Amino acid sequence: MIRVLLVDGQAEVRQGLRMRLAIESDMAVVGEAGNVEEALALVQTLDPDVVVLDLGRRDLDSVNIIQHLHEAAPAAAVVVLTLCSDEDTRGRAQEAGAQAFLEKRGGAADLLQAIRQLAARRRYVDGRITTSPLAARRLSVG
Repeated sequence: MIRVLLVDGQAEVRQGLRMRLAIESDMAVVGEAGNVEEALALVQTLDPDVVVLDLGRRDLDSVNIIQHLHEAAPAAAVVVLTLCSDEDTRGRAQEAGAQAFLEKRGGAADLLQAIRQLAARRRYVDGRITTSPLAARRLSVG
């Protein structure tokens, strides 16, 4: 079972994501956070395989949460799901350690594929899957 932590400032978005992921037999939402502090506390206690993170603001300092998440739970992969899809934000998020960067306007299929591929120790890059150089990361499926 792929353990997913949802981090988004809007409860409605988290609820929608939780309901969509609940349909998948190989995924379980193990927690939800509405802010950085909650996310950092939960990522340590819940040990998720994948964190789905909204970078809601255009403030580039918001990508620092990715680094903090990796420090708190090095084995958790981070999928950025955001409306801020400019190249600068994407580049900063990837430099900070995000393994996937997806637009909220995209379909659920891309998100599901990214979660599954990251949990299988593969990297998700713009719809292409490649073997991850982070093979030492522990991402359990099942």
